[in-house]
Amino acid sequence: MTPHISRKARVTGTALAAAALLAAGITVGTAGASTNQPTALGGTPLKLSASHRAELLRDADATKAMTAKSLGLGSQEKLVVKDVIKDANGTTHTRYERTYAGLPVLGGDMVVHTAKGGAIKSTTKATEKTIKVASTTAKIAPSAAQKSAQGVAAKTLGAKSATAKAARKVVWAAKGSPVLAYDTVVSSTQKDGTPSRLHVITDADSGKKLFQYDEIHTGKGESEYSGSVELGTSKEGSGFTLTDGERGGHKTTNLENGESGDGKAFTDDDDNWGTGKPDDPQTAAVDAHYGAAETWDYYKNVQGRSGIKGDGKGASSRVHYGNSYVNAFWDDSCFCMTYGDGQDNKAPLTALDVAAHEMSHGVTSATANLEYSGESGGLNEGTSDIFGTSVEFYAKNDKDPGDYLIGEKIDINGDGTPLRYMDKPSKDGQSKDFWDSSTGGLDPHYSSGVANHFFYLLSEGSGPKEIGGVKYDSPTADGSKVEGIGRDKAEKIWFKALTEYMTSNTDYKGAREATVKAATDLYGKDGAEVKGVEAAWTGVAVK
Repeated sequence: MTPHISRKARVTGTALAAAALLAAGITVGTAGASTNQPTALGGTPLKLSASHRAELLRDADATKAMTAKSLGLGSQEKLVVKDVIKDANGTTHTRYERTYAGLPVLGGDMVVHTAKGGAIKSTTKATEKTIKVASTTAKIAPSAAQKSAQGVAAKTLGAKSATAKAARKVVWAAKGSPVLAYDTVVSSTQKDGTPSRLHVITDADSGKKLFQYDEIHTGKGESEYSGSVELGTSKEGSGFTLTDGERGGHKTTNLENGESGDGKAFTDDDDNWGTGKPDDPQTAAVDAHYGAAETWDYYKNVQGRSGIKGDGKGASSRVHYGNSYVNAFWDDSCFCMTYGDGQDNKAPLTALDVAAHEMSHGVTSATANLEYSGESGGLNEGTSDIFGTSVEFYAKNDKDPGDYLIGEKIDINGDGTPLRYMDKPSKDGQSKDFWDSSTGGLDPHYSSGVANHFFYLLSEGSGPKEIGGVKYDSPTADGSKVEGIGRDKAEKIWFKALTEYMTSNTDYKGAREATVKAATDLYGKDGAEVKGVEAAWTGVAVK
C-alpha cells in the first residue's frame, strides 16, 4: 500500500495574478487543465466567476415576473430562480422552480433559453400540463399524511424508528395532471446504517401515496488509494488543518465513528498527512480531501463550474462514519460527502471515483435535480458514474488511471471483477445494456446502465478495442457499428444537456433530446457530433 504523504502546494506569483483576475470576474487559463479540449461553436458555456453568476441570478430574479407573463403563466404561478448559465454567443439558460398560490410545485421546474438581445428562444419544461388545482384546501389532515409516510418508511427501509416532519402542502405536477398533495419527510436509519430522509408524496384529497424518493444518494461500496498526492491545507495556530482555501474552503473532518454532527477537524504539525495504512485515521482523510480537490478542479477547468453549486463555495467531507459502514453518500442538507470505513473498519470508502461520483449527485441536485426514481433515477446515477469516470481520467493518477470500469480496484465481488462496466453494463449481472419498458422499474444503480453504455459508445464507439491496457467490447441493440466522437466531447455534451436541457423528470427519451440539443449548440446541427449522439442512443435502443 502506497503511503499517502502530502505537502501543501505553494502559491506562486502567477497564481496570485490569476486569482486577482478571477476576483474581477475575468476568466483565465489554468495550469494543468486539459489541453485536449474540443473545438466548439458559440454554444460553449462561459466560465463564470461566482460574482458574475450572482449578478446574472440577481438580474433573473428582478425580471421573473415579466418572464412569467411572457410565458403565459397563470396569475397564481410565480417563478423562483435556481440556476443560470450563459453561453459564449450570449444565450442565457435560466432554471426556475415554480409556486402556485404560494405552494411549491413539485415537477414544475423549467429552463428558459434567452437570446443575447433578451428574447425567449425556447423553454424546456418538466411538464407541459397547466399548473392548476381545483382547491388549495386539503380534505385530509396533515397528521394523516405523516402517519401514512411513517408506514411507508417502515415498509420500504425496514427502519426501526422513524421521525416524520410536519407535512407541507404542495402541488404535485411531476406525473399526470397537477393535484394538491402533502410532502412528508421521514428521517430514519436504514438497516446498513445509512441515514435516510425519505420524501413521501400523498394526495391531499384521497390520502393515496403518489410518489417517494430519498434525499440521501448512496454508492454501492468502493475503496481504493491514490498514492502520494498534493493537498490544499491551511495554517491554523501552530499546525495545519485539511481546509482547502483555493477550492472554496472545502474541509475534511473526522466523525470518529459517530453518525451525526460536523466532525472534528484533522490537525497536523508538519503538514505531512497519513501513512497509507487504514489504521491511521489521517489516511482516509487524505483520500477524501484529494478526491474532493480533483472533483473541484475537473468541474472548474473542464466544465467552467466553480464549485458544486457554481457559487465558488466548497463542500465538506466527513470520514470515519459509523462502525464497519460499507458505503458512502452525498447529503444536500449538510452539503457534504460522508464515507464509511468498510468491512471491519479496514477499508475506508474514500476512493477518487467515489468522491467524484457522490459529489456529482450534488451537481445534479443543483441543476436538473433528477428525481431519484424511475428512469430519471437511472439518469441521476448514470450522471454520477459518467463524471466519476471523467474525473478519474482528468486526474491522470498513475495509481488509478482512468478507465470505463466502476470500482475496479476494490474486488467487491471477491473475484477481481469491477462493480460496474460502462462498455457492457450487463456484465455485472443486473444492469441494463439497452433500454426497454422495464428499465424504469429497476434500482437506479442498474437502470443507469443505459446511460453509462450510451456514454461509452459516444466516447469510444462499439466493438472490441483496448484502451489504456484495458480490453473492452461494446455491443449495440441492433448490431450497428457506432463510431465514437471522443470522451472530451462526450463529457461536454452530457454536462450541457444536464445543466441546460434536463429537468426533474427527464426520462431516457428526454435525455436523447437533451443531448442532441446540447451537441447542436456546441458543434452545429450537421456535425459528426450530433450524428454520433443519435447513433449512440440508437445503439442502446433509445429512439
